[in-house]
Amino acid sequence: MTNKFDDRLNLSRRKALIYLAAGSASLALPNLFGIGNALAAVPPQRKGQMVVGFSQEPTVFNPHMPHIEVDEGIHFSVFDPLFAINEKGDFTPALAVEVPTVANGGISADGLKFHLKLRNDVKWHDGKPFTANDVKFTLELLVDPNFRSWRKTGHELVRDITVISPTEISWRMDKPFAPYPSILASTFIVPEHILGPVKDKNNAPFNHAPVGTGPFKWQQRVPGDHIELVANSDYYTGGPGLARVVYKYIPDLNVMYTQFAAGDIDVVGLQWISADHYDDAKKLPGKVVSVASSATIENFAFNLGRPQFQELAVRQAIYYAIDKQTIIDSLYYGLPKPTETYMPTASAYFNPSLPKHEYSPDKAKALLDQAGWKPGADGIREKNGVRLSFTNSTTAGNHLREQMQQFMQQSFQDIGIEMKISNLPPAVMWGEYWMMSKFDTAIVGLSFLTGADPDTSDYMRSTSVPAKGGAGQNTFQYQSKEVDALLTQGSKLFVPEQRKAVYFKVQELVRQDLPFLPLFPFANVLGHKQGATNIIPNVNVRIDSWNVGSWYWA
Repeated sequence: MTNKFDDRLNLSRRKALIYLAAGSASLALPNLFGIGNALAAVPPQRKGQMVVGFSQEPTVFNPHMPHIEVDEGIHFSVFDPLFAINEKGDFTPALAVEVPTVANGGISADGLKFHLKLRNDVKWHDGKPFTANDVKFTLELLVDPNFRSWRKTGHELVRDITVISPTEISWRMDKPFAPYPSILASTFIVPEHILGPVKDKNNAPFNHAPVGTGPFKWQQRVPGDHIELVANSDYYTGGPGLARVVYKYIPDLNVMYTQFAAGDIDVVGLQWISADHYDDAKKLPGKVVSVASSATIENFAFNLGRPQFQELAVRQAIYYAIDKQTIIDSLYYGLPKPTETYMPTASAYFNPSLPKHEYSPDKAKALLDQAGWKPGADGIREKNGVRLSFTNSTTAGNHLREQMQQFMQQSFQDIGIEMKISNLPPAVMWGEYWMMSKFDTAIVGLSFLTGADPDTSDYMRSTSVPAKGGAGQNTFQYQSKEVDALLTQGSKLFVPEQRKAVYFKVQELVRQDLPFLPLFPFANVLGHKQGATNIIPNVNVRIDSWNVGSWYWA
């Protein structure tokens, strides 16, 4: 039970957070969403370059090794999938002549047979022709037990791959798997003639100087600073519309905004313009600034392998102790809306009936008391020799997250929990530290879905824990037999209403188990120079430069 002094302390802390965040912008902001959808034609000539700012440094250039969102900025630039997914959620042909469907015979009615026809005018960046052998090699590489594959989900069901001709390939599925087309839309094809002969593909030279079929070719990387790509003049669509694209690494979001305002970067990419700069940004001359909803969910992630998080009561208490709405209102100026699930609110599979979060330090304390976590001499709770103490990590230089951490740290201390802040450079934070579950807790934005498909096997299936030898991104080390069974069931269903019931239930279980605490979907403040054309957000992919091949200066 709190006394009046406790209440005054909590109120003053919330006010302090609000004043801390209000230094450079007004709190009264419109909640604007949306940007034009139309794709303009790419002009025949290539001119100029665009500099794209990323707050994290791309470091993984083989698209099939464990990686995070920012790395896909390079993958979309250098490589192509068989078919892609656009901002409307529609599949569009890429290396395949057409998107396989039941209607055109590309997929059998039972979902067990795939038959694809490929383009005959595609070359790798080294001039070698692209063929069906490259597709076969890529699909087999993803399930090679000696290769550190970032995703085996779906691919492990592929059987009897048959190269019918250089431009035709077929295979069968061991069982129907509804998400597989969405998985293929984010599966970049890699060259068999380069990677095939290499014995140790985890350490191939290709991984540091990739060769693809995409709109841009690898030029150079200056570690810690930028990556430069140049136009692929032989690209099969006739693009790209730029002679060069430079991905510049700017870890500090304040510096990112300053460089955008000064004209040093043309497009503000991953982590975008922070909410506290929005009011100023929309007044900048010669800039286009907008707010777009996102499929990326900001969350407080647990490493369930740590003893202090084994009990559900602990995770529930931590959730009660987070003043989510004050964080949203003060740090993010009310732009995002709170959520209780990993499912994007715009998805047809979003479950609106989940229990609503409640900020209640009293309930947090009561839960911990009932579970036997008693305050020690220093006020920090402990049980069976385990102190309720942990580190929290995120990207160093993300000032809004850092302020969020400080606020949470004090809130947790008030209920007898010690959270130490340990932030790291992006390349370290999102490398093995994250992927191999070496963290205690993290604040991280994740896109959980498989493109537009509601399947979340990569993040939630028990067999997708990298730290336990699995292929996937279940770095929470979350294991639930019931969730596993539902994911299997949902993958076999092709009727949306039937699938909806399954994924609603998955969301209920995840909300109940709390392997992570959902905070809010990103409300991304996007910015680019006037004249930069086709900079279009796409909730079905994880990175801004998904269509960089069609960008140009008007």
